[in-house]
Parts: sequence; C-alpha cells; structure tokens
Amino acid sequence: MALLLSLGACSDSRSPPRPETPTAAATASAQPQSADHELGRRVYNFRCYFCHGYSGNAETLASTYLSPRPLDFTKLAPEEMDRERMLNSITHGLPGTAMKGFEGILQPDEIAAVTDFVRHEFMASKARNTNYHTAAAGWANHERYAAAFPFATGEITLDTPAEQLTPQQRAGRRLFMSTCVSCHDRAKVDNEGVPWDSRALSYPRMGFQPGDWPPKQVDGISSATPYHLHDKVPKIAGLTALEKKGERLYQQNCAFCHAADGTGRNWIGTFLEPHPRDLTAPEFMRGMTSERLAHVIREGLPGTSMPAWKSVLGTAETQAIIAYISRAFHPVAADPAPASPAASATP
Repeated sequence: MALLLSLGACSDSRSPPRPETPTAAATASAQPQSADHELGRRVYNFRCYFCHGYSGNAETLASTYLSPRPLDFTKLAPEEMDRERMLNSITHGLPGTAMKGFEGILQPDEIAAVTDFVRHEFMASKARNTNYHTAAAGWANHERYAAAFPFATGEITLDTPAEQLTPQQRAGRRLFMSTCVSCHDRAKVDNEGVPWDSRALSYPRMGFQPGDWPPKQVDGISSATPYHLHDKVPKIAGLTALEKKGERLYQQNCAFCHAADGTGRNWIGTFLEPHPRDLTAPEFMRGMTSERLAHVIREGLPGTSMPAWKSVLGTAETQAIIAYISRAFHPVAADPAPASPAASATP
C-alpha cells in the first residue's frame, strides 16, 4: 500500500500548494530567494518525501520496497552531484529505478526550486526539514505514543519474543500494532520471512478433483491457478509393488492436503493454517525416519489439521505410503537397528 501511495505521489497531476504572496514587511526581512526555497520545500513535501523521506535520508517505508533504494541526499555534498544532473533526473527520471520524470507534472520553476531546496536543505545544511508528527499535521500531543517509539524507530525489533520485553515494552508494542503499524508497517524485524506468501481464495471449479491432470475443462480458475500445478501426480518409472501401492494410497488419502507432488502448495495446503508439511523440503525431511513418520501418520499432530489415521490405515498400508514418499519426494531414513543385548551389556 505504501508503494502504491508513493507512485500516486509521482503521478498525481495536482500542483503542490504555492506559497502565499509575502507581505512587504516579510519581503524586507527575508533572505534572497527565500520564496523559491519555500516553494521547493512545498514541492518536496508534496511529491518527494514518500520515497526520499521528509529529511532527505530515504528512511521511509516505501523505500524499503524499492530496488535500487532511493538516493540519500544527506550523504552527499553539493559538489558531489552536479545541479544540471539533478534537474535532468527530476525532469526525465532515471531508467531502471523508481524515479520517474516530472516533466508535465511540475513546472520548470518548480523543478528548479525543488532541486535547489534539496541541495541547500539536505546536501549542504543537513537540515531536518519538516517533522511529520506535528499538531499541524494532525498529531497533537504525539508524545502520548512514546511507548511505541522504540518499535517505530527500530530500536526494538517488532518480533522480539514477549518474554524478552518488559511490561512497558509489551504495552508499547501493543500500542504500535494498534496505532502505528498502518504507516510504519512492521518497522524492523529480526526475521524478514518470505517476500510473498500466496493464500488461496477460491476452490477450482468445473468438477475439479485433486490429482486431475490435465484439467477436464478449462476455466479461469482450474487451468490458471498456481495451486493446480501441484496437483499433478509425478510420473515415476520403475516403482516397486510396495511403492505403487503407496502411490495409490497417498494420492487417495494424503494428496488432498499435502498435494499430489508432496509440496503442500495446492489449494487446500495453502488455505490451511499451519500449512501441511512440505514432504520435498530437505530442511524438514533430512531428519525424518520411517518410525517417526509412521507415528505421525498413526497419531496425527495436535494443534494442526493432520489427523490420526490409525483407524483408517493399517500398518502395511502406512509402510507403503512411507515407501512411496521416500521414492517420490525425499528419501526417508531407515530406523536405526536396536542395539544387541551383548553390545549394550556392561563389561
């Protein structure tokens, strides 16, 4: 959402508010070109802060989604970047970046004013420019949110375990989550997680059944959905009789949640919380043994949607499924042989 807002700031055809005509007294006391400087400030605060930040340091939520990141003007001196280069970048944009051209959106005098504002305010003076959380911006008595400040600034990561926080910090995190998160997003976290995790919204239509491939009929859901791709049964040559039996049992009973390809990335698998185990994932399966997997199939996993199958599948059927999983998805380690009485006896 923040990124959409930032792009909206770039494309909005409205002009930023122009400074009012100064009075004679104000003109007499103002320094040369101060009206142009304030015009540049208004343009910057209306058009540029989404990505470059109110103080030119690019510390914004939108900037975290952009690659390459927007320029941090505070790290540059005016002599390190030519004024003409800046005028050209603002006018025509920078290919390969999120910086678009403002020609046709800003007037030439506005482009010149914002260029000079950035060069003076951030590159030369390293000034703070404008605070966002002010009474004028609708944030009267912002200090009442002080308990949440450490999470907004990243001083404390948002996913810090609760037991490591003081009662005051836990209250501050609750305040951040209820008041600040809509703009500050997750602020700073220790675990970034996956960039994108899809969620299923609708079930494939046209009489689709797990394992159907290719689709019996084509529609916008069952043919195009990425979930359906995982309901394609793997073609494996040379299956043993036991593995063929396991294939039939797995596809009839387990594929509904774990997907035909064992990934759990089919529609049902992505819908369930927590997601079913990905039986192809080395980080999970490398420590799996035949006995452990048989126990999970028999008894289920409390707190998940994995049911107990001991009243449905017999021991031989469970072993057939394990043999198929080991062949089709990831090798399952054999159980270690029990120590013999002689070997375990105390000398």
